[in-house]
Amino acid sequence: FCFSAKIVSDEGVVRERGGYLKKSLLKMDAEFRQHWKNYVLQSILAAVALFIVLYFLSMQHAVIIASLGATAFIVFAMPANITAQARNVIGGHIVGLSCGFLFSLIPHPSLLSSLMVYSLAVGASIFIMVVTDTEHPPASGTALGVAMTGITLNVLIIVIVSVIIFAVIHRMCKPYLKDLT
Repeated sequence: FCFSAKIVSDEGVVRERGGYLKKSLLKMDAEFRQHWKNYVLQSILAAVALFIVLYFLSMQHAVIIASLGATAFIVFAMPANITAQARNVIGGHIVGLSCGFLFSLIPHPSLLSSLMVYSLAVGASIFIMVVTDTEHPPASGTALGVAMTGITLNVLIIVIVSVIIFAVIHRMCKPYLKDLT
């Protein structure tokens, strides 16, 4: 994985370049060895939380499932990030659900109109999240998924319960969670 190259500058000076990947792997290896328990615990927490979500949602809602998977990554791998905070996780997904629902009500009989509606749902969710200070990038995926498939009571309940579970686990485990990125 390591490469090395000689770089000749305009002045004719020869420098060694390379080894960046090797240095990155060594750094990663050292961080992993030092905090391996966090890596394992936080990955297990994310997997368990997502298992619960997958158990209740069908593959028809793949985009929403993917957005909740991305939420799990942010909450458990980047717990100190502002987008992992409960306000952002819960608020962002509520915005995403709302925008997706509202845009799913717009008739879109053709492919072009469908693409327009789905795009506008994502754009509106981004705008509202920024204005309300509830930025959570995966929630735009929720807006897209709901705009595409519509909303059912099951989807509404599962998404809200899921993000609340993520937020509660995040809050309870925060002293033990480390930023893994």
